[in-house]
Amino acid sequence: MAQEIERKFLVKGEYKALATKSTRITQGYLSSAPERTVRVRVKGDKGFITIKGIGSASGASRYEWEKEISVEEVLELLQLCEPGVIDKTRYLVAEASGLTFEVDEFYGDNAGLTIAEIELPSEETAFKKPNWLGEEVTGDVRYFNSMLMKKPFKNW
Repeated sequence: MAQEIERKFLVKGEYKALATKSTRITQGYLSSAPERTVRVRVKGDKGFITIKGIGSASGASRYEWEKEISVEEVLELLQLCEPGVIDKTRYLVAEASGLTFEVDEFYGDNAGLTIAEIELPSEETAFKKPNWLGEEVTGDVRYFNSMLMKKPFKNW
């Protein structure tokens, strides 16, 4: 099984000048059940379907399976998705040890929210925290994209 191990943080400072790439992402959820989320997304000019399992006790790791599909297929499947769409720009920012932060700036009902994620080889992997990182929110379900779709940031 493929495991995704990541930690999430709120962003409190300027990071865009450090970004090496940015990509617009639009996604919806065919299933947002915590035991199995099924998402479709358009990321730049590519489409994907992703299945994620329930998270570990820490919230840092969980099963993830992803397959590229056509943008046309994503657009068809978006019509079947649960209400609510996630719209964001993802910025890639290198970390000192060679890892990469994915910084998501949200729009629409989640405007004003910016979250940084870093994928790690293990839950114990150390990394350098840049000064623009804020509070850690790993495992806080309010910050899961599948929850932001149901309970957007504007309603907190």
